[in-house]
Amino acid sequence: MSITLTEQDKLTLRIAAWGAVSLMSAAGAADSAHKVATRGSVALISATGLVGHVLTKAPKGVKYGRSVAELADQVLPALTASMTLLKQHDPAEADNFRRTVIVATEASAQAPKGEPSPTLADMARKITGALDAA
Repeated sequence: MSITLTEQDKLTLRIAAWGAVSLMSAAGAADSAHKVATRGSVALISATGLVGHVLTKAPKGVKYGRSVAELADQVLPALTASMTLLKQHDPAEADNFRRTVIVATEASAQAPKGEPSPTLADMARKITGALDAA
């Protein structure tokens, strides 16, 4: 099935996925926010299918807010909305989107030694919860 997404749909997907990486980066500031963001970004630009085409670029001009809470207020609902949208049009692409975001959060959470920090692990759970809320 081939689906056509509106520019608003594409923006929602980008805010959701790239915002998830930003949430992980904010939560992982103690673990080098730059490294956390880089690992997550590589996962997003490695996506395939429709999702890969949409996520090749980050959203432009989006103001995520000044705190992690403000960022989460935008990103978590966008994750749920993205899953709802994709499930309606193409369940396989919904699965692709979910896997892509999960891989990005797992890549972001990779700690050089041992387990990810509790804040990274908790943020990953919140992201997964938003994906599964649809």
